[in-house]
Amino acid sequence: MNAKYKTYILYFFVTIAFILSSTTNSLGDEYESLKGLESVKAVFDVRVGNPKVAAVHLDLIHKTFNDQNLTIKSKKPDIVVIFMGPAVKLVSKTREGFTPEEQKHLDIIAGIISNMAKDGIKLEICVAAVHLTHGDPDSILPEIKQVGNGWISAIGYQLNGYALISDF
Repeated sequence: MNAKYKTYILYFFVTIAFILSSTTNSLGDEYESLKGLESVKAVFDVRVGNPKVAAVHLDLIHKTFNDQNLTIKSKKPDIVVIFMGPAVKLVSKTREGFTPEEQKHLDIIAGIISNMAKDGIKLEICVAAVHLTHGDPDSILPEIKQVGNGWISAIGYQLNGYALISDF
């Protein structure tokens, strides 16, 4: 390979590198609100009762957790999801009262929950809401920690610096 050809290749790769670096955001540059943070902590209050909508929202929460913009100083975000209200029915092994189409979405939700737990997202459920919706605490997916009152848990997380994200 002659020197002229090597120079063209070098210029080509330098140009491509320059174009890529000037068209993509640096980590966190898109979100001015993240500048100066040492870590990210958030608690999601999930109350969506529609299986299809809840599956989309849970998938988005999981993608948010994995978004590199929230990894600060090589530290993944600390995310908690608390199921309250009508959402508690969606994380039960009991499928009574759901249409076959809704049951497909419940399977998707169960898969997302499993993946969230594997990735380190903390999952909790309000047992008071389970009882109010006539559910059985023994039927709750095993990845989800049961707490007596989801509001008390949410209060505790907020007082410990977690941002509250409401998902109704």
